[in-house]
Amino acid sequence: MISFKQITLSDKKAFDACFESNAYRACDFCFTNLYAWNAKFKTVFAIINRTIFLRFQDSDGQLYYMMPIGKMPLPDAFDLMIQDAKENRIPFQMKGISNDMWEIIQKEIPGEFRRLPDRNNDEYIYFSEKLIKLSGKKLQSKRNHINRFKADNPDWEYFPLMSKSELDECAAMLDEWENVNVMKIDFSQRYDYIATKIMLEHFDYFQLRGGALRVNGKIVAFTIGEPLTSDTFVIHVEKAFAEMNGAYTMINQQFIEHEASEFTYINREEDMGMDNLRKAKMSYYPDIQLEESILIPLV
Repeated sequence: MISFKQITLSDKKAFDACFESNAYRACDFCFTNLYAWNAKFKTVFAIINRTIFLRFQDSDGQLYYMMPIGKMPLPDAFDLMIQDAKENRIPFQMKGISNDMWEIIQKEIPGEFRRLPDRNNDEYIYFSEKLIKLSGKKLQSKRNHINRFKADNPDWEYFPLMSKSELDECAAMLDEWENVNVMKIDFSQRYDYIATKIMLEHFDYFQLRGGALRVNGKIVAFTIGEPLTSDTFVIHVEKAFAEMNGAYTMINQQFIEHEASEFTYINREEDMGMDNLRKAKMSYYPDIQLEESILIPLV
């Protein structure tokens, strides 16, 4: 049996060491997401022979494994996970299996597994240059939104998040945003709220990058992200007051231009099956739709 344990803040260094050579552009493989969303997914981990194993509980209440990352030969790593599932009397199943992962699994462990589509967890990846320049007819509406924002707010200012006071301002804006957008719900129990608060609280420790828009002395939008692989940057959080025309478009463009322009790709994560998020992410016409699937035994 794999000796899984809960994730703590002090585990970041060990996670980073395992993820150092990771080339998958999936947003799951970074310490920030795994720790900040642990209230929802209850992720546990183990590191064996410089390979990290992850198991979590999804919203359907079932346990799933994730692709092992590290130095261990893949057949050996799968044997360990399958044995762990047997000993815990749970089905062996994995989530977050991208096409790249599936090709490797088929090559190294052929004829053992099949996969099922998991559309709600597909991730949206874009060329950073496209999100900065917003060129072409397809993105004309985005340029219009930015022009409207600038016209409505001539004193607008973009700035990188650097100080505790700025992070505290973002936390206050998050509370206000939740009060406006999540009526009659205790948002202290909302997992995205919890995750965002954790990122703001441990911003420096997680080595995150952030940026915000200020209008009339008040923060009206902010974004948080970090490097994911050598060529990909991941956006964890994007909040803006929707009643301000173009605020979301503006923070998206400004943040990538100032904080992530050196990366080829921007991963804006999944839409979680939410229609409004899917529409927003599709409106930027992803250059890569990172299809993810559920892996189960063939028999």
